[in-house]
Amino acid sequence: MVDGTVLLALRENLLQGGVGAEQLRRIAKELGNRGLDVRWAADARDARAVLRTESGLAAAVVAWELPGERAAGRDGDGGKDGGGGGGGADVLRLIQSRSRDLPVFLLMTDDSDHDLEQLPLWVSETVVGYIWPLEDTAAFIAGRVSTAARAYHWDVLPPFFKALRRFDDAHEYSWHTPAHSGGVAFLKSAVGRAFFDYFGERLFRSDLSISVGELGSLFEHNGPIGEAERNAARVFGADRTYFVLHGNSTADRMVGHYSVTADEIALVDRNCHKSVLHGLVISGARPVYLVPTRNGYGLAGPLPGAEIDPAAVAARIAANPLAAGAVSEQAAYAVVTNSTYDGLCYDTIAAARALAPSTPRLHFDEAWFAYARFHPLYARRYGMAVGPDTFPDAQRPTVFATQSTHKLLAALSQSAMVHIKSSPRAPVEPARFNEAFMMHGTTSPLYPAIASLDVATAMMDGPQGRWLIDEAVTEAIRFRQAVVRTGRRIAEAGDRPDWFFGVWQPESVTDPATGRQLTFADAPAALLRSEPRCWLLEPDADWHGFEGLTEGYCMLDPVKVTLTCPGGTAKGETSPWGIPARVLTAYLATRGIVVEKTDSYTTLVLFSMGITKGKWGTLMDALMDFKTLHDTDAPLERVLPGLVGQFPSHYAGTTLPELCRRMHEHLTGAELITTLDTAFQQLPRPVEPPQRCYQKLIRQGTERVRLVEAADRVAAAMVTVTPPGIPVLMPGESTGTPEGPLLRYLSALEAFDRAFPGFHSEAHGVTLDAETGDYLIECVSRPTS
Repeated sequence: MVDGTVLLALRENLLQGGVGAEQLRRIAKELGNRGLDVRWAADARDARAVLRTESGLAAAVVAWELPGERAAGRDGDGGKDGGGGGGGADVLRLIQSRSRDLPVFLLMTDDSDHDLEQLPLWVSETVVGYIWPLEDTAAFIAGRVSTAARAYHWDVLPPFFKALRRFDDAHEYSWHTPAHSGGVAFLKSAVGRAFFDYFGERLFRSDLSISVGELGSLFEHNGPIGEAERNAARVFGADRTYFVLHGNSTADRMVGHYSVTADEIALVDRNCHKSVLHGLVISGARPVYLVPTRNGYGLAGPLPGAEIDPAAVAARIAANPLAAGAVSEQAAYAVVTNSTYDGLCYDTIAAARALAPSTPRLHFDEAWFAYARFHPLYARRYGMAVGPDTFPDAQRPTVFATQSTHKLLAALSQSAMVHIKSSPRAPVEPARFNEAFMMHGTTSPLYPAIASLDVATAMMDGPQGRWLIDEAVTEAIRFRQAVVRTGRRIAEAGDRPDWFFGVWQPESVTDPATGRQLTFADAPAALLRSEPRCWLLEPDADWHGFEGLTEGYCMLDPVKVTLTCPGGTAKGETSPWGIPARVLTAYLATRGIVVEKTDSYTTLVLFSMGITKGKWGTLMDALMDFKTLHDTDAPLERVLPGLVGQFPSHYAGTTLPELCRRMHEHLTGAELITTLDTAFQQLPRPVEPPQRCYQKLIRQGTERVRLVEAADRVAAAMVTVTPPGIPVLMPGESTGTPEGPLLRYLSALEAFDRAFPGFHSEAHGVTLDAETGDYLIECVSRPTS
């Protein structure tokens, strides 16, 4: 029996009686007997709906003379809609654009105005066969369709997942680890049985040991696992791809550990993930940090072109005290975050050309950007776009791209990939890279996680990959426009306060076909989802607030949507009143809406492939409800009852606008965003390599110090504050003077946490004193006299 769905796209009069209609009903019944569900479509609109909603579609039967749409008063013949096939041609084109392998049969009838010789040539490239319903038995026709469906359902499976399915279907006993033996051990305990029943037997049957040779080895990269990795390399445009469990953090450490060794220089984007630093601690490298630009919202921008110019890089290395002890004046490795947390992506070819004179190895940390290769909007914006066709091998660096596949593609948590495009300057010999891979990998991989990487790859292969990403881009654009249009309607209505939330994006775009400038809210969605120039950060444009950018260098990713709150601008201007984003996101959490990141006056939401209009419509409703609560002076007990219950002495009797006013005045009075910007632009002075500080950390050579006592100390652990989620202090760096930017910023955060309990920042590397609420940071112990 075959599980799946068959689309029967037939015009209505074929089902209204007569021998032909009866034969079609018999065919549908026979398909059902073979385990296939049938979905009828009487016109192209119905067929389009089935194609959009039935992901389990295994085959399609399409009438060439299908009507283009169901119109009032039409008798359903629709024979010449659109000339040359009408709706039938439209449906075939749609199938062709979404799936190159779905078996499609073209239904022909004796009264058709067309024969095979009159059909367009492209039709034969789309269909696998033709059906004249009265020329064969219903059983035979249904057999043809079900056989094609069965083959498609099997062939669509990628290499490892197919092998795993085949092994699972063998129903063999397990004589190896894991000890639950296909879940049987769980059945011997009440709590184990509850666990087994919750996840189902198939998960446990597919949780296997590396002893299962026919599934291949993750360390040897052979068998179905090796085949799956090679398939991923093809799909993602790499020379080699490695499947990594335990997330992109492990992938970052792996690449860093391979690329740079003790006392070599690493150029590190200061807007980096903490796992990059962990890789440097392990390898013993000497970091030289590159400083990205920042805007008035406190958002980190890209590294400006002037920052990665060879002369500027050489000057940074020469000025860094740690470089004096390095084995070479040239960096062995450079790492750049692409795209940034807030959705800023480089022209990677331009960035690689700029950095190539300074390093032979370039690592793009693309944790949030695994989908970029599969949509033309992101052309030249991802690491694997840098190849032999972009500039000569003698100059081109080897490029690594690490991707957290599960973040914005469809894979299980912790599933990641490393993609490599090798260069003769620094060739990656697979056996040697595999040593780093094995150091950081597990000898007990979870096979369902490996299968999810294999499936995520297959989902992106071919036209369906573009369609899936295009749908996410389209929904993000619709939401962006809806927010702006709602704000405009509120202002025009004049029956309520005229404020609303905004979106961080260009205010207008230019249609390259006509040269017309359009407001973003009124631009056609088709233009916004297909034209990269609509998303470029023009040099010195007010809307983004970054300085030092050149034309075409950086683009905003439409699927990473930053909502803006009243109170500040991208240029750093503040208004007399505002709504801090932390208050908004606390309210959204009560509605079951958890955002990705919150800064002082911005909050980030991600539009992945799982976003629907219903989902973002719920967010729009919550934004409108928040506005109503604010404008009607709602008591905080009603808006955030949990917060008031936990901290009654701070918030009892307070209204929502009063809380917003108090927090806004505190943020602007403390100049938190300005202090943050200064702390990130004026980097602390490096004193010791990170690895040396780590050695002291684990050998009791450090101590926790209050901020008021932390001046001119050497940090022993990284301090990362969320928001914005970027390290402000690295191991081995000096904390500076009490009036310096770093301690002023951390002290301002400490004061904010005391003033607004329940809204504290998430600070990694900071320990809170349980009694006083003081910040404590880990510092290298001073020698005793």
